[in-house]
Amino acid sequence: MNDTQKGKDFVFTSESVTEGHPDKVCDQISDGVLDEVLRQDPIGRVACETFISMGLVIVGGEITTKANIDVHAITRKVINDIGYNDAKYGFDYKTCAILNAIHAQSPDISQGVDTGGAGDQGLMIGYACKETPELMPLPIMLAHKLALRLTEVRKKGILKYLGPDGKSQVTVEYKNGKPVRVDTVVVSSQHTEEILDRTGKKITEASRKEIIKTVIMPIVGKWVDSKTKYFVNPTGKFVVGGPQGDAGVTGRKIIVDTYGGMAAHGGGAFSGKDPTKVDRSACYMARHIAKNVVGAGLAERCTVQLAYAIGVADPVSVMIDTHDTARIADKEISRIVRKLFPLTPRGIIEYLKLRRPIYGKTASYGHFGRRAPGFTWEELNMVIKLRSEAGK
Repeated sequence: MNDTQKGKDFVFTSESVTEGHPDKVCDQISDGVLDEVLRQDPIGRVACETFISMGLVIVGGEITTKANIDVHAITRKVINDIGYNDAKYGFDYKTCAILNAIHAQSPDISQGVDTGGAGDQGLMIGYACKETPELMPLPIMLAHKLALRLTEVRKKGILKYLGPDGKSQVTVEYKNGKPVRVDTVVVSSQHTEEILDRTGKKITEASRKEIIKTVIMPIVGKWVDSKTKYFVNPTGKFVVGGPQGDAGVTGRKIIVDTYGGMAAHGGGAFSGKDPTKVDRSACYMARHIAKNVVGAGLAERCTVQLAYAIGVADPVSVMIDTHDTARIADKEISRIVRKLFPLTPRGIIEYLKLRRPIYGKTASYGHFGRRAPGFTWEELNMVIKLRSEAGK
């Protein structure tokens, strides 16, 4: 939400994608490689990028580790777990070609990281607000839950005609700056030809209603009304999907990964990067700080920006913006944050316990607002200390 929209009436839209979306397949492969390195070598350095297209996966990047990793086996397992295990979906884990193009990390980067410095320069953003129990914006949380529901009904066989690829999009109406209803829901899911109508150009009305009833309503039911609009596979059909229909690249869904556009993004992607890369670890810490500030009741909304120089341990800047919703001055919150939270790359890694194989689960359905094991940055463990320091 822009500050200019605060207290105003507007609509806001966020999207999410399923784990079978080509870009998300790449994110999961990259994080699968990262997890295997960390499983064997917690101090391994990983910057893994993946590209996927029809029948082809290219895994590349820079990795320095003592671990013995089988990139082909990791890649095929990830693709199989997603559900690309049948030729009818246009991509099959058993037959796709895999090219390994991984090499060692540059020694010029290593010499700065070895001493505890940041693995790159950049600015990292964290955000939290009181719109949902997860302290996340409502549009992106609903979009994630719709995408996850698409996968759930597919994998459980509830809607057997669905394929792995899919997208969701939710438009929320705000009154006086607060979410009041869902205005529009868009769901597009890959499917088999069995639900096409006689023209062969669109799905049947019965299947459309079934998707609304089974996928959409359990997620957004309490937010909809008689004026809510539903678009289910609005192009008509979605038989050709996944890598057969579109190429995928690691790190191309950064807004899906974060706050759905409601907050700024630092510019760096997450997946495939070990925690010495502040693109990832500092964004996790910034989210942790923002969530605890809001959870402590110090503000209704909070944006945290951290910025780093490559090879330098301490952040070059720490910015707190509570968008005029705080009980104390933003400058005072910034002082408290610097006192309570470790902000060097090494301090962040140790505090959030990031040298563990926890990243595969982050690669789909958002890195934030999750209640799964390993998501340490989502813990509200600093609320009492923040209140004490703030005198509240």
